[in-house]
Amino acid sequence: MEVSRIRALRGPNLWSRRTAVEAIVACTPDEFCIDRLAGFEPRLRALFPGIGVLRETGHAGPVSLAHVLEAAALELQAAAGCPVTFSRTSATLEAGTYQVVVEYSEEAVGRLAFELAQALVHAALQDGAFDLQAAIARLRDLDEDERLGPSTGAIVDAAVARGIPFRRLTRGSLVQFGWGSRQRRIQAAELDATSAVAESIAQDKDLTKKLLRAAGVPVPLGRPAADPDDAWTAALEVGLPVVLKPQDGNQGKGVTVNITTRAQSDMAYRAAAEHGEVMVEKYLPGCDFRLLVVGSKLVAASRREPPQVVGDALHTVRELVDIVNQDPRRGEGHATPLTRIRFDDIAVVRLGAQGLTPESVPARGQRVILRNNANLSTGGTATDVTDEVHPAIAARAVAAAQMVGLDICGVDVVCESMLRPLEEQHGGVVEVNAAPGLRMHLTPSYGKGRAVGVAMVDALFAPGDNGRIPVIAVTGTNGKTTTTRLIAHLLAAHGLRTGMTNTDGVYINGRQTDSGDCSGPKSARNVLMHPDVDAAVFEVARGGVLREGLGFDRCAVAVVTNIGSGDHLGLNYITTVEDLAVLKRVIVQNVAPGGYAVLNAADEIVAGMAQACPGKVIFFAADRHHPLMATHRAQGKRTVFVDGAMLVAAEGSWVERIALAGIAVTRGGSIGFQVENVMAAVAAAWAVDLSWDTIRSALASFATDSNNAPGRFNVMDYAGATVIADYGHNPDAMHALVAAVNAMPAGRRSVVISGAGDRRDSDITDQTVILGAAFDEVVLYQDAAQRGRADGEVMALLRAGLKGASRTGRIDEVRGEFAAIDLALARLQPGDLCLILIDQVQPALDHLARRLGEAKLSPPELAAGGAST
Repeated sequence: MEVSRIRALRGPNLWSRRTAVEAIVACTPDEFCIDRLAGFEPRLRALFPGIGVLRETGHAGPVSLAHVLEAAALELQAAAGCPVTFSRTSATLEAGTYQVVVEYSEEAVGRLAFELAQALVHAALQDGAFDLQAAIARLRDLDEDERLGPSTGAIVDAAVARGIPFRRLTRGSLVQFGWGSRQRRIQAAELDATSAVAESIAQDKDLTKKLLRAAGVPVPLGRPAADPDDAWTAALEVGLPVVLKPQDGNQGKGVTVNITTRAQSDMAYRAAAEHGEVMVEKYLPGCDFRLLVVGSKLVAASRREPPQVVGDALHTVRELVDIVNQDPRRGEGHATPLTRIRFDDIAVVRLGAQGLTPESVPARGQRVILRNNANLSTGGTATDVTDEVHPAIAARAVAAAQMVGLDICGVDVVCESMLRPLEEQHGGVVEVNAAPGLRMHLTPSYGKGRAVGVAMVDALFAPGDNGRIPVIAVTGTNGKTTTTRLIAHLLAAHGLRTGMTNTDGVYINGRQTDSGDCSGPKSARNVLMHPDVDAAVFEVARGGVLREGLGFDRCAVAVVTNIGSGDHLGLNYITTVEDLAVLKRVIVQNVAPGGYAVLNAADEIVAGMAQACPGKVIFFAADRHHPLMATHRAQGKRTVFVDGAMLVAAEGSWVERIALAGIAVTRGGSIGFQVENVMAAVAAAWAVDLSWDTIRSALASFATDSNNAPGRFNVMDYAGATVIADYGHNPDAMHALVAAVNAMPAGRRSVVISGAGDRRDSDITDQTVILGAAFDEVVLYQDAAQRGRADGEVMALLRAGLKGASRTGRIDEVRGEFAAIDLALARLQPGDLCLILIDQVQPALDHLARRLGEAKLSPPELAAGGAST
């Protein structure tokens, strides 16, 4: 068994909406069926008893090693506690080669699970060893390192429940919610609206106390201390007992409470000094409470208990701590509800204050405190008391948060009870915390967990706001880029700052920010991350979906222009038009429930995608009498079609008409494929509620020149001849271009063409078969990049298509795109027409621009002469 080409599908994909690892697995003939491998399955189950059923439901064929690998990778993750349920193995047309897809919750964990699954299969094949527990431990540890902590995770879960998209910006806790101009960001439990000034104040304990005292919030007396002697002096000033803690600290690090002696003070000073300047405060008797304030509301409260054990008259204190730490809820850091109790010098000193040592055996029921502070991060526990908080205490907590300037605030209070105002029981606020931990409120040791993540999402987004901007996805075989550009033009005309990706680059509000083929998910994610984007239009190419899935979870509108046979069939196991349609259908499957799919009713395969759309459908076709169009309109649903010289949008009895004569890109409706592109764009604009006045005016101002739509039927004048530059590169595009050119008057017609080496032989040959019947002269050129083909192989296929051409009289062959362009231009006479099928879009257009400039400066014969040299 050989595993190759492992990919991470990070968005909705060909297989599912889930994130997954996809691998190509090649099996030998003996590995096609594990029944041929004597003793394999018993050995496998002995190594991994929990692997479960190897034969998936509905799978009637033999179980190969690829199926075993699938099951192992999924079940290993599940055994490590990962929430994964989806996997699939699909046979390809290559005998013994399979596509194996396994869901992951964290990419690194999914990749490691695949690696360990391979090791398990090889061990079972060779009757070797496999340490199952070690493998699961590796996956569990990696998952804890990779996944979001409980605080951030709770906020993300609350956002997802509201349909708000999220993106993790780092491996840490920095998360973006929403898209574009409607996005918000958090860092753990800290909002993007929280100022650095407020955070700085919260870190300065002395300044915080001064501000709270000014706001009428009760706080303990205290001051900073410069050294141990000064700390003891300060303790005597405020009165014993006292608390020593870092002035800029968090998570209870370096905090010692209830100090009554000089020795305790000196030791506490050393512990606090490790974390910065030391603060001495009056110790307030009572319980330790944490109140969580979000915005102007108290949303949760917990009573915190210090780490402790209860004697049983059998075990030592050290052994009791080890027993408590075996609780599966306890772990290291913040990945688990509770933290393991640390047995360090501070714990030993606290034991000494109780007359105990680590080896003491406490009496049955004796409560042994191991630390004075009650932070969960040092092993403490929490009890929910939200329902007990007196309104006056809640008001003091909110006042403390607002005085410091924190949107999300953890207010630490010490008092006897939450049932009475602080002033009545000599309690006070001892600390105000930015980015507070949420574990104690989400999963308290005792009491009811609180939905604090929901409160934080509500603080970020108003009711009904899901943080989304309109996202329009465009795919198909031909017309994708022009349709994408046209939709972006319509959105911009509506006043929306529009982000666009296509095969030419990335554009933000009209400015190009990246170049090259940017029709993949990475570019889409970058646009959605940009704060100056009010709407986004994405050209979605097959390659990006295969490599990584979509760059968004769902779209408002999915546009499918057409499906043709020349779209890279034969690559990546997409071998038929039906395979291609399943891949292109991914954007339709991920339309929002309230969104639209815009589908070409004249293309039977595209029209069939309507059944997969979770939202509504707008059909478009030039023929308004097409049965599907007529039925759809009769049902009161939206259609876009052509009626004579008018483009019509109809819904039931309501219609909107736009004269094709006013849409320059269609040349009065004479260019059929451009009319189709316009219909698709109009339907998409209608789907996102653009005004018809805006649509009409924007269509009139859109031009397919080389600046606005490079390589998309760019029409130019060369010394009285018509030159058209287009990036068409498949048989369907050739048919469309020939129809468009035939509608344009011309004398002699010539075409310049090469072929993409990564297409099937038939696709390359069919192009010149079509062109040979429509053009008088053909210039073939071989480009530098043959895309895997041998030298001259593409040219031979192009020549083969021209054999017996019904119209072509002259065929020339040259090397290099620019040389071919120059040769064709040199032969042009006024009234002629030349179609140049460009390969390197921008360089070829730049070259044409130079030649057209020369023609304007020189007599036609001189320009032609210069072009041929």
